[in-house]
Amino acid sequence: MIRVHRIIASVFGIGYLGRGAGTWAAIACCMVFYWVPAGNAVYSWRAFIAVVLLLAGGWSAGQVEPLWGKDSNKVVIDEVAGMLVTLLFIPLHLRYVLAGLVLFRFFDIVKPLFIRQLEELPKGWGVMADDLLAGIYSNLVLSVIIACKLF
Repeated sequence: MIRVHRIIASVFGIGYLGRGAGTWAAIACCMVFYWVPAGNAVYSWRAFIAVVLLLAGGWSAGQVEPLWGKDSNKVVIDEVAGMLVTLLFIPLHLRYVLAGLVLFRFFDIVKPLFIRQLEELPKGWGVMADDLLAGIYSNLVLSVIIACKLF
């Protein structure tokens, strides 16, 4: 069972890339988001997938923590889930996806506005929660940029 958690937490091995693995995982999410058609129920499916990733990621990150340590760089499911939250309800346009990627990585790396405090949650939930909030902030900023036609 731990093998499944390693696969989920590392997003099929992306976490093993070492330095920058979180960015590569976020880029992979953007590519899938942009190029895989979601059909007519695009927003509901993406929201459902985001919830599933957040729950599975929290569970798996908690399971691999004894092996890899707290908030290991190998755990990148949080970046994928956070990136997906960033892009929820955003029109499918390449420039918005790229802007979302930049915003998400900014919030995820700098960790302003209470994001860092969420890392203190127990097990894998702290790993997931900080990226969830970074994704929410990124989504809000991107939504304002789109609504104001700034980009």
